[in-house]
Amino acid sequence: MALHWFNPPVPVSAERAGMTHNVEAASEALLQWTKRGPKWNLAVRVCMACLADQATAQEPRKAFRAAAKEEGLLRLEAS
Repeated sequence: MALHWFNPPVPVSAERAGMTHNVEAASEALLQWTKRGPKWNLAVRVCMACLADQATAQEPRKAFRAAAKEEGLLRLEAS
């Protein structure tokens, strides 16, 4: 199974702080979050669509970034 890469990665704070580089890692991260608001819901649905080859990797990247911001886990990117 090929990975669906994010370009650029999404910087998030978590147990293993760092970058989320692909849809598969984003999907796993989403399942561990406690706030499951509307942006989380959309991110899960878009990740699943991408894994089923019904969306590009950039669509779940955008939704995951918004969900990370909603969760308070989005880190500021270095300039």
